[in-house]
Amino acid sequence: MGDPRRYVVIGGGLAGLASAVWLAEAGKQVTLLERRGRLGGRTHAMRAAAVDDPPDNGQHVIASGYDHLFRYLTSVGTRQYVAFPHGGTLRWPDGRSVTMRTKGIAALRTLSGAHPDANPLERVRATIATLRLGWQCLCQPADLPGLTTEQWFDRVGMPAKAREALWDWLALGIAAEPVQRESAKVFADVMATGIRLGLRHRQAVDIGYPTTDLDTLYVTGALRVFEKHGVQVRYRAVARRIHIVDGKASGVALADGSTIPADAVVCAVPNSNIGGLLDDLPEHAEIYAAADKLGYTPIVSTNLYLDRPLGTTAEFEALIGGTGVIDEVFDRQRMTGRSTAKAWLYCLTTSGAYEQIHKYGDEIVAEQMALLRRYYPAARAANVVQAQVVRMPKATFSQVVGNHALRPSQRTSVPTLTLAGDWTATDWSATMESAAQSAARAVELLLELPSTA
Repeated sequence: MGDPRRYVVIGGGLAGLASAVWLAEAGKQVTLLERRGRLGGRTHAMRAAAVDDPPDNGQHVIASGYDHLFRYLTSVGTRQYVAFPHGGTLRWPDGRSVTMRTKGIAALRTLSGAHPDANPLERVRATIATLRLGWQCLCQPADLPGLTTEQWFDRVGMPAKAREALWDWLALGIAAEPVQRESAKVFADVMATGIRLGLRHRQAVDIGYPTTDLDTLYVTGALRVFEKHGVQVRYRAVARRIHIVDGKASGVALADGSTIPADAVVCAVPNSNIGGLLDDLPEHAEIYAAADKLGYTPIVSTNLYLDRPLGTTAEFEALIGGTGVIDEVFDRQRMTGRSTAKAWLYCLTTSGAYEQIHKYGDEIVAEQMALLRRYYPAARAANVVQAQVVRMPKATFSQVVGNHALRPSQRTSVPTLTLAGDWTATDWSATMESAAQSAARAVELLLELPSTA
């Protein structure tokens, strides 16, 4: 006899999709509530009418250590759409560039001093500082939570050129915050996880990317799973409150006044949307306070269509010195094999975009084109065919000093109510893996419940 309990998942982002998929695979009766008219949350494809193209709302890299994300992609049948180039390009505004390797002995050389001007002594110092940094990731100093990543780099003696070429950029990519604001504890935890996974899998963690649009990668396969297992998806269903009666979840109240009956709930919404949902939960005040204190970090992504190629040499390139305007340039031709008959597409990302987030789209594009012309000679004659500026003022929770211990567990005091989302406590920072790992833990807690719970 099947489980008669009704499982409700609130939120159709990656954490909610993964929760619903894995509950459905376990044979549960699942309803997924999504407040918008589409699934995917902060990871979805868009439409560029002028060039008839499906760009994404932002470029997302994927690490080889994302075990839970790969479990999800395997469940929805899209694991084959992730590639690992084993490297990228570090580019300076005067035309210099360095190939950054992420696999084998060459990766060790990258970590020990990727700057083209680094002399042998500076490379030795960078190697020593890198080893010290790695050791302190695994055996963390007691005062690390009170340090910024910049202060930590200074303390381990990381040379300025090594920081410029690699470490400041890597830290920004991990936590979407500049090293002057970023929590050293967050950076250390992610690095420690990567080191441990590398040892477990006997290979260094590599950086990859999707070779297809985000809808195909994350959503389309999930919809097939939902159809196969009878998952009900309710769009534009705005959840207001999770009802709890006698210590058990009993339903989800919606903004239209209706209530969805539930025997178990996974609340998989961002920290910005948690308010009110948990009012019946005894510890709701603590969770709300944590969600509020975690705050938000803005990210700006631009899908830039040009009438000619930029002259990139890798799928993704870091612009050294471009922080605040462009951090990375992703060549979507190399990544997806898309046609250039109408235009060349480059996805530009700016993490911690505190200044850009308030600017008009045309102003952002003008700034970005001015910067690209400094780094890529071909950009000087390039014309913009179309540009889509995607502002995400609440792209992730803020990972600054003092926030590392705020993230709540997936477990709550009500066994039939669990939390999911990248902002809950996981081994990673605000990444797709964090969302998937939180979903795995939330689902596992529910599946452990006795049938009479």
